[in-house]
Amino acid sequence: MHVNILLTMTILCIIRLCPAVYGVNLGNCILQGDPQPPALFKDGDFVIGGAFTIHYYLRTEKHTFTRRPQMLECSGSMDFRELRFARALQFAIQEINNSSDLLPGITLGYHIYDSCGSVPMAIKVSFQLANGLDLTFNDTDSCAKSAGVLALVGESGSTPSISMSRLFSPFGFPQVSHYATCACLSDKRQYPTFFRTIPSDHHQAAALARMVKHFGWTWIGTVCSDSDYGNNGMASFLKAAEEEGICVEYSEAYYRTQPRSKLKRVADVIRRSTARVIVAFVASGDMRLLLEELSQQPPPPLQWIGSESWVTDPEMLRFNLCIGAVGFAIPRSVIPGFRNFLLDLSLEQVLKFPLLTEFWESSFSCSLKQQTGSSTGMPTCDGTEALRVLQNPYTDTSQLRVTNMVYKATYAIAHALHGIVCNEKYCDKNMKVEPRQVFDQLKQVNFTKNNYSVSFDTNGDPVATYELVNWQLQEDSSVHFVTVGQYDASQRKGQEFSLNRDIIWHDGSEKVPVSVCSESCPPGTRKAVQKGRPVCCYDCINCASGEISNETDCHKCLPEYWPNNKKDKCLPKPVEFLSWDEILGIILAAFSIAGSLVALSMALVFYKNRASPIVKANNSELSFLLLFSLTLCFLCSLTFIGRPTEWSCMLRHTAFGITFVLCISCVLLKTIVVLMAFRATLPGSNAMKWFGPYQQRLSVFVFTLVQVLICVLWLTISPPFPYNNMQHYKEKIILECSLGSAIGFWAVLGYIGLLAFLCFVLAFLARKLPDNFNEAKFITFSMLIFCAVWITFVPAYVSSPGKFTVAVEIFAILASSFGLILCIFAPKCFIIVFRPEQNTKKHLMGKVPSKAL
Repeated sequence: MHVNILLTMTILCIIRLCPAVYGVNLGNCILQGDPQPPALFKDGDFVIGGAFTIHYYLRTEKHTFTRRPQMLECSGSMDFRELRFARALQFAIQEINNSSDLLPGITLGYHIYDSCGSVPMAIKVSFQLANGLDLTFNDTDSCAKSAGVLALVGESGSTPSISMSRLFSPFGFPQVSHYATCACLSDKRQYPTFFRTIPSDHHQAAALARMVKHFGWTWIGTVCSDSDYGNNGMASFLKAAEEEGICVEYSEAYYRTQPRSKLKRVADVIRRSTARVIVAFVASGDMRLLLEELSQQPPPPLQWIGSESWVTDPEMLRFNLCIGAVGFAIPRSVIPGFRNFLLDLSLEQVLKFPLLTEFWESSFSCSLKQQTGSSTGMPTCDGTEALRVLQNPYTDTSQLRVTNMVYKATYAIAHALHGIVCNEKYCDKNMKVEPRQVFDQLKQVNFTKNNYSVSFDTNGDPVATYELVNWQLQEDSSVHFVTVGQYDASQRKGQEFSLNRDIIWHDGSEKVPVSVCSESCPPGTRKAVQKGRPVCCYDCINCASGEISNETDCHKCLPEYWPNNKKDKCLPKPVEFLSWDEILGIILAAFSIAGSLVALSMALVFYKNRASPIVKANNSELSFLLLFSLTLCFLCSLTFIGRPTEWSCMLRHTAFGITFVLCISCVLLKTIVVLMAFRATLPGSNAMKWFGPYQQRLSVFVFTLVQVLICVLWLTISPPFPYNNMQHYKEKIILECSLGSAIGFWAVLGYIGLLAFLCFVLAFLARKLPDNFNEAKFITFSMLIFCAVWITFVPAYVSSPGKFTVAVEIFAILASSFGLILCIFAPKCFIIVFRPEQNTKKHLMGKVPSKAL
């Protein structure tokens, strides 16, 4: 890069030192070549240059190096819009020359060149402007002698502007472009003398990416001009699109001078693509070629998103492929008097410049010279042709966008010149002005014209403002550019882009088209990127249990939460416990209360018949104590129902342990009393003196006290407590009582089991005692039931889920309690109530045959 600048400076220095240029002998030094005549020119005290892409092709020849190369010349069809841009410079200078406020008494001139949008022609024009020679240009009707050009308006394209700026920068020659939008031109280290009235593509690329994201398009195609404008603009867009999470299916670049095969390949890629939205960062001339190629074999309907270069070009409206297109454009403006200026073009003016002659002949399909008409077969123009009846981009002033950029650029240079040659009293038209002075003054320019402000930041750029334009099909089948939104980079972040009316899309509806590689995953699924494809292409995989899905991935709910059915929200887990208002809780509570009432009823029967032989024979004191303990056993099961609390957790296990030990102790003592009573009937036996009422009460107390001590230690060291069990069930919380110390719990159960086993063994030994109503036999049955219940309880308790664990424990309590009360007391109550004739001492002693059960 530095080598190129050094070479450029060397060539320019040679030109300065050897002023005989372009075949004009002004001394002893001659450089070969002809000067490039301007397409439009006017003499003046100070001259402003202009460069526009009025034609898109440069005529080339094959060099043989045996003869002098022909002069560079533009060819191809004329771009009428670019001609309007050039005429806008003429109009602005005409206004300035007629102004009494800006440069009064000074006449501005202009040299307007057709650069063909090519680098070779742009470089030649740059050499000619930077040389600073006073050259005379002639045609058949007039001649003009130019003063040194002080600044340039142009070029229209970014690539020619870059080439020109590299040549201008070493000499401080200012360049103000109206249409070169490449963000690279904001680099003041490389292009220090470059200014522009059109925003940088850095802002447009960000605006396009934000718009694509706004409409939910994540799968797009892109095409760009293979030039500085297209490549730099597309690079900025792709970077912004990546930050917005937009995926690009393809990105193609081409240029109008490349082989036709390259353009066909790009068109085929567009036809085969699955993306329904295509962003085109393409110069107007390149876009025209692409649409012509696509029109031969139209692709599926596409939603075009355009850059400012082509999205408001009237020449593009003839392509139905782009109906519904949306893109950012330079704000529309109004230039008073400009339309009349364009249409007020006399035949004399047309004949003065070949460029206008070509325009006239092309517009009216006639020839201004008889011999041309004879050779081509076209009729001769008679001078009565009217521009007002023409409908082409030259006469279309309904949406002056880029034209206003030319207008403002011309006024910016004029204001800079005014600041140099004018003071409060007068303007000095004889002052020697250097281009570098104009460059320094341009940095300070700040004015308003036609309500449009003009100023430059430190990068030589204006404030970025755009209009969002939509190609809308009207009722008369014509297509109009309709402004539907704005973008203002000076606004706060997130508020730059706004819509103010509906967009009509390519299918004629207001429904936003869809362009995604993969449809959004339904709730409860996550995205799994497809191997070798962009992140926007994915498969949908179900989220794991306990996870919900957001836009991109699954994530776990907090432990206390669980996904809803759609798996898009985390809801609090339902809390489960054996409550009073559910069927199972009601049934168990009913059996518990019923059991306690049965025990109390039997106690009442025993109390009323306490003097009868059967009550006396069965140790009435232990019987009442056993019925009392059984009542407590039935009632303690109620503590297991309801929401567990700190106190209920401690109460339920300790109450259960103590009441059952009290119950089993009574049964054990009854069994021992039966055995001792039998031994007491043997000769010489005095065993009953050791098991009198006092010893029986003391034994029950001691047995129960051991359990009380175990419970006290349990509650002291590690008591039971409420616990949210979230491990057993993932989708709900089991509210239960944690045992605290498992050793304490199993010690309580173990002690009960020990007493029950001892009681069962003793009862089993006494089952065949020769009594007519042997109580040991019933105790054996009761303890058999008791042991069977609690032996099966252990595996059932461990394996039962949730609230059924509590239900199993309650069932074991009720089953064992009912077993005791039915086996021990039911036969006696049956005899007392229904067989009173058997409630006699003789019957109990076995002297009367028994008819009992």
